Amino acid sequence: MPARLFSLLLMLLSTRSLEASTCPEWSQPDARQAMEQLQRRITTWDEQYHRQGQSEVADELYDQSRAQLQQWQRCFDSGTPAANPLSSATGPVAHPVPHTGLNKLRDESAVRTWLNAKDDLWVQPKVDGVAATLIYRKGQLVHIISRGDGTHGHDWSRHIPALPNLNRTLPEPIDLLVQGELFWRLDDHVQARAGSLNARANVAGRMGRKHLNDADGAHIGLFVWAWPEGPQDQASRLARLTELGFPLISQYSQPIASFTQAAHWREHWYRTPLPFASDGVVLRQGSRPSPERWQAHPPYWSAAWKYPLAHALAEVRDVQFGIGRTGRINPIIHVAPVKLDDRTVRQVSVGSLQRWQQLDIRPGDQVAISLAGLTIPKLDAVMYRSPRRAPLEVPEPAAYHPLSCWQPTPGCRAQFLARLNWLSGKQGLNLTGVGQGTWERLIDSGHVNHLVSWLALQDSQLQHIAGLGERSSKHLQHNFTHARQQPFSSWIRALGIPAPSQLDLGDNWLELAQRDALRWQQEAGVGPRRAAQLSAFFQAPHVQMLADQLRQHAIEGF
Repeated sequence: MPARLFSLLLMLLSTRSLEASTCPEWSQPDARQAMEQLQRRITTWDEQYHRQGQSEVADELYDQSRAQLQQWQRCFDSGTPAANPLSSATGPVAHPVPHTGLNKLRDESAVRTWLNAKDDLWVQPKVDGVAATLIYRKGQLVHIISRGDGTHGHDWSRHIPALPNLNRTLPEPIDLLVQGELFWRLDDHVQARAGSLNARANVAGRMGRKHLNDADGAHIGLFVWAWPEGPQDQASRLARLTELGFPLISQYSQPIASFTQAAHWREHWYRTPLPFASDGVVLRQGSRPSPERWQAHPPYWSAAWKYPLAHALAEVRDVQFGIGRTGRINPIIHVAPVKLDDRTVRQVSVGSLQRWQQLDIRPGDQVAISLAGLTIPKLDAVMYRSPRRAPLEVPEPAAYHPLSCWQPTPGCRAQFLARLNWLSGKQGLNLTGVGQGTWERLIDSGHVNHLVSWLALQDSQLQHIAGLGERSSKHLQHNFTHARQQPFSSWIRALGIPAPSQLDLGDNWLELAQRDALRWQQEAGVGPRRAAQLSAFFQAPHVQMLADQLRQHAIEGF
């Protein structure tokens, strides 16, 4: 069933718990500005979708945005209901039987509650397409009516000749009315991996045109999910619909008797190849009232359980600016925890300082995030901005570069820590169990104020550092002893020399330090830019001081 069209009426009737998200600390004028801004954006999305068949925003983000607006209206007691999202979808043609829509169950607890005390239960994929009524007369498809607002839609019958996959002729000359989903046909589509691929908008846009060409029409299929006047029990309806040429509903309907079974099929269809996009499952009772009692709002006999979110709307709580070993500034936004697939996301990288400056993200803004490659949180867009623009301390880009911050002086702690993490990492000295937490303790204790000053630490000093127990201090001393025995090649990489990884650097610091840029360019893989970096590295006073310290500690090659 259609994710957006069926969720819209629900959004008008349902509420979201205020415990899930606290109310913003806004003045009434600020709140009014924010709500008006969001309402205008939602209205634009509605008009684009229903009138033009265009989907500018993922349906999950649309639903979450509408829920956000409703929450703000409750927070500030605005007294103004959200605009009807279906006002632009209604049409001149009445449905003989209204489209009921679906309640969306928020979480597993809500699913268990809905299933409780119900019998004759079934589960189906929630096909991601466009809902319609199909009417047959004497076995011939004569009318297609768009869902519209549930009671009135638009006449799409003109497209019947271009829709060969809609079973235009029944095997029996009977009259029939069914409700179903017009979907964009896909080959072996795995929702968990590929998402919806704009499949619904593909159908909506083409069906809304005056003329549908044969090539586009051949991509549109039909999933019948309701036969209002069919047999009373679900098994009989499925069998009869299959006889009449609608096999998909039988193929993708399963009887269930427990939450465990419902969860199994939801997970199965989420990760199994299907011929259509889907955004969840539909739970339904086999029995339902007679069609005379159907109304254009969610019924008690069916509900939707959506798949894990692929896109989430998240409130920005804080913006921090990380500084890497080479001086690159990486803005990180911290967000109110949100679930994406099976991960809880609390922070996401903006990517670069330039992108942050373009987006101007501040605490209180609402951003859209997703998972890149199904694992890494990714910032997609700023959805709407807080009316309050919180001031932030932004690092000055000119102050940070590959040769800055060799000590933890004010403003340099982040880059200095990044240098230490590189030094102890696999690409450097490979000190097992020595990470940022260890280095922070050593810095805070005053024992590390240069990149290699830890080499002078004695066992007795380590034992008195706060946060380091006897076992940890022995492990650390073992690592430091191991570091002293590392070859020159490991140490030179640990210091962060800007040389290609495949370049043989020999075993003598003085020989490398005497090279100029022209000499470096004679090495394979070293061009003018890299040669200039290498020359600057060896001439930097802090680097020369580090070489002297390593020489005093009798490190090989220095």
